[in-house]
Amino acid sequence: MSFAQSVLAPWALVMTWLLSLGVIVWCLCLRPWRPLLEDTALQHRWMAATLAIMLMWQLRAQAVDWLTLHLVFTVLMTLVFKMPLALISNVMVNVAMVAIGRNDWSLMGANVLVTGIVPATVTGFVWRIVDRRLPDNLMVFLFACGFFGTALATLGGGLSTVALIIVAGTDPEAVYLAQEYARFLPLLMPSEAFITGMLLSILLVYHPSWVATFNDHRYIDLQ
Repeated sequence: MSFAQSVLAPWALVMTWLLSLGVIVWCLCLRPWRPLLEDTALQHRWMAATLAIMLMWQLRAQAVDWLTLHLVFTVLMTLVFKMPLALISNVMVNVAMVAIGRNDWSLMGANVLVTGIVPATVTGFVWRIVDRRLPDNLMVFLFACGFFGTALATLGGGLSTVALIIVAGTDPEAVYLAQEYARFLPLLMPSEAFITGMLLSILLVYHPSWVATFNDHRYIDLQ
């Protein structure tokens, strides 16, 4: 779920831009490009995944002009490449959506926030719990991070979108419709969770070393 046209107050646009910019600067301070420079295969996987997500974002449902429903894939990118590279990919995808006229440029901060930062933060929180609290088991990682974590992150991103419209919406009709759209969030959660979980399971079976948050020695070799 992301914004296509602005229905937010100017102060909300500024705040979301500043918040998103601050998080992206933090990601850049971690120098996430160093692993890319050291591993050519990682470069190819990351760029191919970013391009694939850019294409997948074209498959969207749009009943109103200002809001679109689509798969996000931020959870999968966060689990496979970790949060800094996942957020940089999300920014690149959002820039592409603006460049081709799908979204308004003033909504870049809001869209990065609801499609990137919030889902990635929820994913990181779930992964930390799985990593530190739950048993070292492949299926536990897959279902907790791949399925449950994705559903929770999708819910968080959807609720943050609805909350932004309710708090800072300038169109009363948009505020009403946002509350109605909140009822559709349970329909978005299973689809995103199923596709992410399916793709993650394929990676864990055939190329576990590609998933940066997964320790194949710990979860597989020591079992």
